[in-house]
Amino acid sequence: MTNWTAAEIEENVLAQFEKHFGEKPEVLASAPGRVNLIGEHTDYNEGFVFPMAIQHRIWAAGRRRADGRIRLVSLNGMPEQELALENLSRKGAWSDYVAGVVLEAQKSGQPVGGFDAVVYGNVPTGSGLSSSAALEVCTLHLLMGLFGFEIEGKDQPLLCHRAETGFVGVNCGVMDQFISALGRKDHALFLDCRSLDYDNIPVRLGDVVVAITDSKVKRGLVDSEYNARRRECEEGVRILQEAGETQVKALRDATPEMLERHRDKFPEVVYRRCLHVVTEDERVLRSVDLFRRGDLEGFGKLLNESHRSLRDNYEVSCPELDTLVETAWNTPGVLGSRLTGAGFGGCTVTLVRRDALENLVEAQTRVYRDRFGKTPEIFVSQPEQGGEHRRVG
Repeated sequence: MTNWTAAEIEENVLAQFEKHFGEKPEVLASAPGRVNLIGEHTDYNEGFVFPMAIQHRIWAAGRRRADGRIRLVSLNGMPEQELALENLSRKGAWSDYVAGVVLEAQKSGQPVGGFDAVVYGNVPTGSGLSSSAALEVCTLHLLMGLFGFEIEGKDQPLLCHRAETGFVGVNCGVMDQFISALGRKDHALFLDCRSLDYDNIPVRLGDVVVAITDSKVKRGLVDSEYNARRRECEEGVRILQEAGETQVKALRDATPEMLERHRDKFPEVVYRRCLHVVTEDERVLRSVDLFRRGDLEGFGKLLNESHRSLRDNYEVSCPELDTLVETAWNTPGVLGSRLTGAGFGGCTVTLVRRDALENLVEAQTRVYRDRFGKTPEIFVSQPEQGGEHRRVG
């Protein structure tokens, strides 16, 4: 199903449900992965992020059953799972994301029963495009469609976030669930990670496209290094508070001028970590303004600034990501490029004129293959719709 259209995938998921379970499904749900346009490592510092939903999604077809059992079939080759509604516990399997959402829906008083489901996704796993959040939001939409309840607005992503942090046990920010649940077609989501206020900002690309390049480097260092970066940011906040900046509750409250004023109190590494976060928050705010004005070239320059900061100050890049970004920078027609996601692998995001896309694909593929002996996967996405569901039977 790699090159199928969304309509073809939906038709196949419905047909596979009938093949596996012998009955027609009642509801079809789906939710998208995401790419973060700008605002990296700002979420856990109570800052700002600016992601968009992508065309890669997770789909689920489902039908209610009366015996309190949950049967899950993956069309991506993962083992089938059977769960008991009255005894949901972690299994260390892909079904944990589904079970976590079911449990949180039950806790919120929703009338969730047993069901059968067939699940398929084309969001690349392990690439930083949020396949787990897509599965959670897709599951919630499936439950809403099957059992006739409605959860609205930010309560959707917050429920899914509780499922991932509380049940699955992954310490993640809220951005991924917010964009998968609340993204809108032809818009990017401006999210304040402190207040959780959000706004869908129109994305008018014209003759420009968003290209996402998967380095195929799985993010092996990300957990330990991610935790180290969080500690360094927290140390920066403590240093500022002890220096008299008592209004700083998180790096979101600091400014570059404030950091410079107290630079002699900072270990050099901690200073650079904080400088990235503080300037990245400023870049997000400027990006939203640039999109409102349709200044894509200005936004492209901010992408480049963001990558340099992630590479030099936050030190979460790697040779593969730097190669992809620098190759993009050297390709005529590219407005800007940077790593996206936590770093140490995963993807880059590039703003490129449509008539230069073929040259970008050729250059990134050739240079990357020559240097690392691997072929990157490159795809283009417009901003897509967030989670949704409909009756099908």
